[in-house]
Amino acid sequence: MIDTARVAVALQGLFEGLGLASFVKTSGSKGLQVYVPLNVEDVDFAATHQTFSKAVAELFEQNEPERVVSRQTRARRGGKVLIDWSQNDRNKTDRVRLLIARAAAAHGLHAAGLGGVRAALDKGDPALLTFEAPQVLERVAEQGDLFAPVLSLVQRLPDF
Repeated sequence: MIDTARVAVALQGLFEGLGLASFVKTSGSKGLQVYVPLNVEDVDFAATHQTFSKAVAELFEQNEPERVVSRQTRARRGGKVLIDWSQNDRNKTDRVRLLIARAAAAHGLHAAGLGGVRAALDKGDPALLTFEAPQVLERVAEQGDLFAPVLSLVQRLPDF
């Protein structure tokens, strides 16, 4: 899960460099989701799914083939971090959502946020990415809803 967190932070850096805000949350027990909200009506799924998300995943796979894969094929994964660009689908989401998942390992019981991911990395402790219901309520009371901007933030994908 620590490798997964490293890839999530690297993705966040890439998006930041492109002028895009992104939001990280845990996904079950084995992954993270990196959301890049767009919230614009003129974005189609071809741009987010087949073009942008796939290109980002393949770029990461080319740059770090020992750590990252961009295809679901189990034979290729072998403990690597899967950047699951296929999650950008008309039936699954209306925003760019790269799932960085299944390496071997928002609010709700899955919330982490980038701060939580970085804390887990700094301490080398994947347990910091796991939350129980009381912890989530405590975090929301202290920090507010860190995932709220995903519903309203308007951004555009860069031309490429």
